[in-house]
Amino acid sequence: MSSENKEVVRRFNLEVIQNGNEDEFRALMAPDFVNHAAPSGMPNGPQSMWNTFQNVLRPALSDLKVTIHDQIAEGDRVTTRKTISGIHSGTLMSVAPTGKDVVISVIDIVRVQDGRYTEHWGINTLSNVLAALAKA
Repeated sequence: MSSENKEVVRRFNLEVIQNGNEDEFRALMAPDFVNHAAPSGMPNGPQSMWNTFQNVLRPALSDLKVTIHDQIAEGDRVTTRKTISGIHSGTLMSVAPTGKDVVISVIDIVRVQDGRYTEHWGINTLSNVLAALAKA
């Protein structure tokens, strides 16, 4: 079970985040998915995740790549340490393009049921990256 759940998370990271594959997104997200890492008062369902990748990260970062450094699975949860990287070639959350390399460090926990994402918790360094880009 653990290796299958790790593969679900690996597929999501590569096919959805890195490649922008909407069919894979729909296949891997449970309809009642909850993103516990969403900012307070913001949408936290499946579509909010797609919007983050497709409308925030992908337009701002060319050559977007997800690198998985570690994965640990226990029961129905998979913890992943990864980086999302690319070239800041588009506006990223109101920060104009700088042409600089960007690396966002992420640690997330995903609950997987029946091969689909049902819950997500996570922390990342996006705010630090934005502050550094704004100074550039």
